[in-house]
Amino acid sequence: MLEGTAAHLWMCWRAFYLLAAGVALACEARLPCPPSCRCNAAVLEVNCSGGQLTSVPNGVPQDAKLVNLTHNTIKTLVNHQFYNLSQLFHLDLSDNLLAFIEVEAFLGLRSLLTLRLARNQLKILSVGVFAGLKDLRLLDISSNKILVLLDFTFKDLASLELFTADDNDFVFISRQAFAGLTGLKRLALDVQNLTAVPTDALAELSVLRSLHLHQLGLTTLPDYSFHHLDLLKELVISRFPQMESLSGNSLFGLNLTSLTITHSNLSAVPYTPLRPLVYLVYLDLSFNPISYIQGSLLGDLLRLQEFHLVGGSLLRIESAAFKGLVHLKVLNVSRNLLTTLEEGSVQSVDVLEVLGLDGNPLACDCRLLWLVRRRPYVDFYGCPPTCSTSVQLQGWNFLDFAADDLSNLLTCRRPRVLNRKPEDVRADQGHTVVFDCSAEGDPQPSVSWLNPQLRHISPVGRIRALTNGSLEVRYAQPLDSGTYICVASNAAGNDSLPVSLHIRALPSKTHFQTWLVSPSAPPGGSGNHNLPFDLKTLLIAATIGFFSFFSSVSLCFILMFFWSKGKGQIKHTATIAYVPRSAVSNSNTGATSFKETGRFTMKLI
Repeated sequence: MLEGTAAHLWMCWRAFYLLAAGVALACEARLPCPPSCRCNAAVLEVNCSGGQLTSVPNGVPQDAKLVNLTHNTIKTLVNHQFYNLSQLFHLDLSDNLLAFIEVEAFLGLRSLLTLRLARNQLKILSVGVFAGLKDLRLLDISSNKILVLLDFTFKDLASLELFTADDNDFVFISRQAFAGLTGLKRLALDVQNLTAVPTDALAELSVLRSLHLHQLGLTTLPDYSFHHLDLLKELVISRFPQMESLSGNSLFGLNLTSLTITHSNLSAVPYTPLRPLVYLVYLDLSFNPISYIQGSLLGDLLRLQEFHLVGGSLLRIESAAFKGLVHLKVLNVSRNLLTTLEEGSVQSVDVLEVLGLDGNPLACDCRLLWLVRRRPYVDFYGCPPTCSTSVQLQGWNFLDFAADDLSNLLTCRRPRVLNRKPEDVRADQGHTVVFDCSAEGDPQPSVSWLNPQLRHISPVGRIRALTNGSLEVRYAQPLDSGTYICVASNAAGNDSLPVSLHIRALPSKTHFQTWLVSPSAPPGGSGNHNLPFDLKTLLIAATIGFFSFFSSVSLCFILMFFWSKGKGQIKHTATIAYVPRSAVSNSNTGATSFKETGRFTMKLI
C-alpha cells in the first residue's frame, strides 16, 4: 500500500515537471494535432477521447507525452502501432472494442510509464504483446474477457509495479504467467472461474506488497495459499460468496499489516489463522454473517489498531473480546444486531478514538453508561448511536443525554432467580436428572451453573448447562452427588440458588464364578460348600450346552452323508484274528514261569 502511494506520488511529480516544461515551451511552438483530436501544447497531450475513431489516428506528434484514445471503437492494434512515439509517457485505450493486439504492438514505446486497456473485448494476450515496455510502471487490463494467462506473457515488464486484472473470465493461470515481474508490488486479480488460489503463479512475485483477490468460488481457503509471499503486507480477499472458513494454516508464512476479508460467508472470526499475524495493524471482516466475537481469542494481535466488522450479524461482543489489544484505536461494528457494547469488551477504553456503533438496536441502559461519559473523546463517524429497544429513550442518540440525567436514565435492575424453593433431588444410578432455573432482570440476565467443585459447567458433556438455563445430568452416577449452584448475572449484579443431588448406587451384580475345591483343603473337612449357581442358571447353561452339542453332531452327520454319496457304494469287510502271546511271571519262590495269553485283532476295510 505504501509502495503504491509512492508510485502515484512519483508520477504526479513527473506530470508536474512536464506541465512546467510545457508552459515554458508553449510560446515557442504549437503542437500539431490529428483530426478528431484535441491537443494541448502546454502538457504535450493528445486527447482523442470520444472522437468516433475506428483505429489509432495518424499524425500523432512524436514528442507527445500523453495520448488519450478512450471511448472510441478501436478493435485492433497492429504490429509497431506506436513505433514513433518514443517519448510517450501515458497511453490510455480504455473503453474501446479492442479484441486483438498483435505481437510487438507497443514496441518503440520505450519511455511508456502507464498503459490502460480496461473495459475492452480482449480474450487472450499473446506472448510478446508487451515487448519493449521496459520502463512500464502501471498496467490495467481490468474488465475484459481474458480467459487464460500463459507462461511468460509479462516477461518484458521487469519495471512493472502496479498490475490490475479485475473483472475478467480467467479459467486458467499458468504457473509461470507472472514470470519476469520482478518489481511488481501491487496485484489486483479476479479469479471468479478458478477452482483454486493460483499459489504457484503468485510465487513468482517475490517482492509483492499488496494482493487483491476477488470472486473465488471456494468454500475454504486452503493451507499455505500464500506461503511464498514473504514481503506481502496487504491482503484483500473480497466477494468469496461460498467461503465459510479459513484453514488453520491458510495465512501461514505471511507478515501482514493489513488484512481484509469481506463479502464472504464466514460465520465466525477465523481466530486460528489470525494467531500468527502478530504485525497486523488493520483487520476488516465486514459483510460476513459473523454472530459473536468471543472473549480472549484475539490477544495475539498485539499491534492491532483498527477492527472493522460492518454489516454483519453480530448479536454479542463478549467480555474481554479485545483483551490484549492495547493499541486498538478504531472499532467499527455498525449495522449489526448488537443491543449493547460493554466496557469490559475493550482492553483500554482510554485509547479508543473512533467507534462505529450506529445501525444497531441498542438498549440504552447502565451497560452503555461508560460510553456516554466518553462521548467528548470519541468520534462516532458523524453518526451517534441511537437507542432502539428502550421505550422511554427510543430515538435518542448519545449526544442528547445531559450529564446530570445519566444516573437516572441509564439504569439496570439486578437479576432475581425465580422459584426460589430449594430442590433436593434423589435418584437411582443411571437415570437422567434435570434442574430448571430461570431469572428476571433488566437487562435479561444470563444463567450459568457451578458444579460441587465450584467450576463452571459447559454446554457439552454428560453434565451440561442447557441454553434455556436448565442443568441436565445424564446417566447419573454416585460421584455426581453434591450441591450445584444456579447463577443469574447481568450488569447490575447477580443472584444464585443452590440445589442438591443424591444418586443411590445400584446393588452389586452377581457374577459367574468357577467353583474349585482347593487341593490343600484338610482331609477332615466337611466339604459342604454352597454352589454359586441357582436352578435357573443351571437350566440355561444346560440348554445352551445341549444345543451346541446337538448342532455339532448334526453337522458331522450331514457332512458324512454327502461325503458317502460322493464316493458311491462302499463294501465294508471286517476281519477278526486271534493272536496268541506268551507272558513271563515271577513266583514267590523265585522261579520263573511262562503263561500263555491272547489278543483279538479286528480290521475294518
